[in-house]
Parts: sequence; C-alpha cells; structure tokens
Amino acid sequence: MSHEYRPPQRRSRLTRRGRLTLFLGTLIALGVAVLIPLLKDAQTPEQPRRLVIPEGWRAPQVYAAVDRALKLPPGSTKAAVPAAALALPEEAKGNPEGYLFPATYPVTEKSTPAVLLAYMVRTANERLATRAVAAGAKTHGMTPYQTATMASIIEAEAETKADMGKVARVVHNRLAKSMPLQMDSTVNYALGRTTLDTTLSDTRIDSPFNTYERQGLPPTPIDSPGLDAMAAAVAPTPGTWLYFVTVKPGDTRFSTTYDEHRKHVAEFNRLRAQQSAHPTQGAPTTK
Repeated sequence: MSHEYRPPQRRSRLTRRGRLTLFLGTLIALGVAVLIPLLKDAQTPEQPRRLVIPEGWRAPQVYAAVDRALKLPPGSTKAAVPAAALALPEEAKGNPEGYLFPATYPVTEKSTPAVLLAYMVRTANERLATRAVAAGAKTHGMTPYQTATMASIIEAEAETKADMGKVARVVHNRLAKSMPLQMDSTVNYALGRTTLDTTLSDTRIDSPFNTYERQGLPPTPIDSPGLDAMAAAVAPTPGTWLYFVTVKPGDTRFSTTYDEHRKHVAEFNRLRAQQSAHPTQGAPTTK
C-alpha cells in the first residue's frame, strides 16, 4: 500500500481588517438595506436646534414659537399647559405668564411642549431665587410672584436697560403713595394688543389689568421679564419720580411733579404732531 504525502494543515486566522472585510462582504451579500441602519446608528449624536425667547414676550407668543420649533399645529403648546405640571407658585393659578423665562433653549427630536415649558418655568424660578433678587424682594416685602409681576411691567415700559431702575422707582413710589400705577402696558395687555396710543376710553375698560382704575399691581405678570428687569424691581434707582414719558426714542423724561410731567407730555405731543406731518421721520413712543 502506498502513502501520499500531505503537508500539515495550518489554521488561518483573520486579522481585524480581514474580519471587518468579511463582515462587510456578508452585509453586501444580504443587501444594502441592512447596512444603512447600522451606519446611521454610528453617526454623531443629534445637534440640538435653538429656540430663542426674547425679553418681553407674552405667553401666546411663546406658545406659538414652541409650536413652530416643534412643527406642531397652532395651539398645541397652549393646550399642553394644564397637563404639564409646571412648577408655578400657587398665586399663578396654573397660568405660566411671567414664568416663561426669556433665554435660548435647546430643541431636539425628543422635545415636547411640556418639556420646554417646564425648562422655562424652572429657569424663571432659579432666577427669582438668586441671592440678589430674593434678598431685594424680601426687603420690599414682595413674594417671587409679585417680583415677576412688577418686573414684567418694567420690561414693557422701560425703553432701555438704563431706564429700568427709574421705571421701577416710579412703580414703587406710586405703590407707596397708594396711587394707581396708570401704566399703558397693563391696559394693552388687557386688550390683547401692543400700541403706542392709549385713548381715554381705553383707560376706562373694566379689567383687573386696568391700572388707571385699580390700585396695586395687576393680578398676573403681563410678559416674560428678563433678569435685568427682575434686578430693577428689587433694587430701583433712588429718586422721587412719580411720572415718566418717552418724548422720543432714547429720551425718557422722569418727573416728580405733575406740572413738570405735563410739560414733557406737551413736548411729546409736539413731536408727535411733527411726525404725523412727516411720517417717514418715525414716531416717538410713550410709556
């Protein structure tokens, strides 16, 4: 019997690159559709988009912005408020107005109206609880909710950051003298509008936000105040002012006496008449 020589067999081992090539080759054999999900999972994490909420926006504006950011039908975010379990003070009675803090928020595929609103409310609570704001509010005997309410008026009425402290002082001085605040911004909030003009009939509307007819702060904030407005509310500029009017952009006049205020209003009216005759020059604003 003859024997045929056979060389010893060697077990081959694939290198890491060889194993990967074999794996990919198998996937190709199974079809490209198998490979696509695996490659998709290996991509970098989703980059959040940005949702910017400016100072002074009212709740309906915030709701609409969230709807747009999440590509939801109009009204979806507003409808989500009752079930969102927002960390609002009892005084708010479930109304987040004033607590939708103006800032830039991340938006991802997992974002929902409830998640974004909760983030905004949590941020507002944190800002109201900072040492400076909380201590200042305590000095003036204000709750965080009252601070947010006063700050919202300051946000709406002050034309510049520099004016915020003076506007805050006017509010504090009027409250101390039991004078109605007589703020156009609160009347405009009651009427659901923003305008430069407040008529005599506007100041007679029956609304808890009509600070021409009712004393004290309005029942809720009227917009989303920023940190500067909150700081001004609890640390107003020292002064005896009781009145103010923005005669022209960048020129807000503060007065202690009504006679002095009337002179500034007369200047405003004169400039307004000039603007009406030459509309392209731009209108002064009144606060």
